[in-house]
Amino acid sequence: MVNLPYLTLPALLENSVKEHASRPAVSFIDGNPTIYTEFHRTVQSIMSMLERLGVEPGDRVSILSGNMPNWGMTYFAIVSMGAIVVPLLPDFSGEEIKNTLRHSDAKAIFVSKSLLPKLETQSSRALKFKIQIENFSLIGNDDNDLAYDLEKRPQKKYQVKEDDLAAIIYTSGTTGKSKGVMLSHKNIVFDAIKSSKIQFIHDKDRFLSVLPLSHTYENTIGFVLPLMQGACVYYISKVPSPTVLINAFQKVKPTLILTVPLIIEKIYRTKVLPAFTEKKLMRKLYARAIFRKLLNRMAGKKLLKTFGGELKFFGIGGAKLNLEVEKFLLEAKFPYAVGYGLTETAPLIAGFGVTEARLQAAGKALEGVELKIYNPDKITGEGEIWAKGPNVMKGYYKEPELTKKVLTPDGWFRTGDLGIFDKEDYLHIRGRSKNVIIGSSGENIYPEEIESVINNFKHVIESLVVEQKGKLVALVHFDREEIEKKYHDIKEDVTEFVEKTLKEIGVELQAYINQRVNKFSRISQVIPHRDEFVKTATKKIKRFLYNEENNEKRV
Repeated sequence: MVNLPYLTLPALLENSVKEHASRPAVSFIDGNPTIYTEFHRTVQSIMSMLERLGVEPGDRVSILSGNMPNWGMTYFAIVSMGAIVVPLLPDFSGEEIKNTLRHSDAKAIFVSKSLLPKLETQSSRALKFKIQIENFSLIGNDDNDLAYDLEKRPQKKYQVKEDDLAAIIYTSGTTGKSKGVMLSHKNIVFDAIKSSKIQFIHDKDRFLSVLPLSHTYENTIGFVLPLMQGACVYYISKVPSPTVLINAFQKVKPTLILTVPLIIEKIYRTKVLPAFTEKKLMRKLYARAIFRKLLNRMAGKKLLKTFGGELKFFGIGGAKLNLEVEKFLLEAKFPYAVGYGLTETAPLIAGFGVTEARLQAAGKALEGVELKIYNPDKITGEGEIWAKGPNVMKGYYKEPELTKKVLTPDGWFRTGDLGIFDKEDYLHIRGRSKNVIIGSSGENIYPEEIESVINNFKHVIESLVVEQKGKLVALVHFDREEIEKKYHDIKEDVTEFVEKTLKEIGVELQAYINQRVNKFSRISQVIPHRDEFVKTATKKIKRFLYNEENNEKRV
């Protein structure tokens, strides 16, 4: 394990440069890798530029860009001089970007060329400089004394402390307006160090980055952690279409990937399951456990080849993994692992490695982190998950009252998630406390569990269970294209036929659901939802957009 003198990001980088100087650190898939000494040199030159722009310790500097090597070097430059990085999700709207820049009082922003138009509506008084992240050129400023120069070094020596604020992370969230999560250097570095105990990483490992670096999940575990261990992180320069991704897998042959459930669930439903269910004979064989396990094992080997053939760790986090998909991964002996955490905990607080899988579990508490179930139900043992440890945030930026609601005086963080521990101390997540629907007789109904059943049904892409007028309703986004292709030879109007088919499937789906859930979780209606649901960076549906006050958004 890495032994650092201080739990700070500059100390982490200095150690990696010393230990892995000539090893590749970051690279585009089709580019030349940047080795650790070059990475550090660029960090120093960006720091020099920021100095000349008047950026001082404690100032906020934002990054608005897709994943690329320059993103990471910019990140380390900002935090290494005691300034605070404010990463913005590329999917943020212009209005969200304007609000976060104002709220954070960002002094400068590094922005990619493609996202520059999103800054046109911003009017923050604090924002003085815009820098194009691809080449570090100043936008709208021709002063040569301020220009980026690879040969220049910072003039000052910076003493960054463990408890200094490193980042303010604005999350789009699933329950409402964005909040600025304040993470210290210790929060991030501690979490990276302890996460490394779940999976050993060495300097020959190759990460393929597919999730946004501006999200804490990818940032800490998919960037800070591999750089701490001397590994190399590869980035995709194009829009990650299926073809682009498959090409990336074959070129990089990654040993580690971080994903969200939606990715592997989509692969399972569109590639794996149809191969076993379309033909009658195969469907009969797959229905028998002995043949299913054999077929799943064969599919697992094929899937590994699709990912480049050298994958040893397929991390899944951000949301609960579908039960049927996880059963497949277990039987396929696919090297998956699961982690649980939140932005407020930098992020990981529980997880399990490839050899420790437990069906539908979130794993055991991360070393050095305390977890407990607060006020557990006397019968079920379920209650809110509380966490305590060096990775728990400092609070919400400029929101002391909101901070008090989630952080207790003695340091416990109220996650807002409901869970339970099993006999082996594995944590199992039931759902968000804010999402729980109270039944007519006071029963707790977890919509996520019903959705897990729905999402296994034919033609279903995704679903959302909500309460309407005291009844449970399933909003279901069906794969209309799939239905059109399947019935392409019909003579009647395709659109009319699809609508009629969806109604029939809806009736069938309702019966399917109600046969598989308890009586108080039964659905009273299935409503087709034409468009894809709006999601967060980790592909969780923004539920607050689909409550009863927003019915017009549903159909």
